[in-house]
Amino acid sequence: MEQNLEQNSYRIEAVDRAMVLLTLLVERESLSVTEAAASLGVAPSTAHRLLTTMAGRGFVEQGERKLYHPGPQLLGARAPQRSIPALVARMRPVLQALHDEVRETVHLVVLAGPDVQFVYGIEGQQTLRIGLRIGSRIPAYCTSGGKAILAALPADVVDGLHPEGLRPWPGRHAESLADLHAELDRVRRRGYGVNTEESELGVAAVGVAVGADAAQPAGAVSISLPTARYDPDDEARLVAPLRVAQDEAVRILAG
Repeated sequence: MEQNLEQNSYRIEAVDRAMVLLTLLVERESLSVTEAAASLGVAPSTAHRLLTTMAGRGFVEQGERKLYHPGPQLLGARAPQRSIPALVARMRPVLQALHDEVRETVHLVVLAGPDVQFVYGIEGQQTLRIGLRIGSRIPAYCTSGGKAILAALPADVVDGLHPEGLRPWPGRHAESLADLHAELDRVRRRGYGVNTEESELGVAAVGVAVGADAAQPAGAVSISLPTARYDPDDEARLVAPLRVAQDEAVRILAG
């Protein structure tokens, strides 16, 4: 009995350590074995075993310089298999070119379960501009980039991401999965997603999915601007450079 109690106590401690590591990975986006050991106050060999076990379950993945990054299970079932730092590195010049063209705030987002996570961005050059949201998570159905990603997925996968329906959000336009699917049909016809004060009051955005495979986008690129400067009848001004960025992203990510 005493032995079972000790084993149970050990297992709880191991789970707690794993949760600490997951939290650190979300906050920092990368973690070395040495950093993990120091944060936990354990030997590097113990930290290595924990990270290796988590990698086997897809919660972390090892990238360049033996650094660990959030894995697909941590980011969401449909998250890109490549690590976020690697994706950001490859997409950075694409976003820089887009930013230089439109002079508005641009973001790169990835799907994280039913949400999108903002992983990179460049703030606009206008006096009145949208601030960066790097690190934020917002329901995908309320963002332009999120809609573009969801529109590329099969309907049953979209439903699977929302088993209890759509998470309430202050500015949401869609009230049900039926509303969302109708919106995603419009996104497919247009080829891009639009967000008008759904993610946040006073914000408008246009976004496109990006990836080497259109059926499995790695993420999405969006342009955000104040609604005071957004004209629905002049979307082509934003969509044209977005399409250029989308084509360039396909070239880079397929390479």
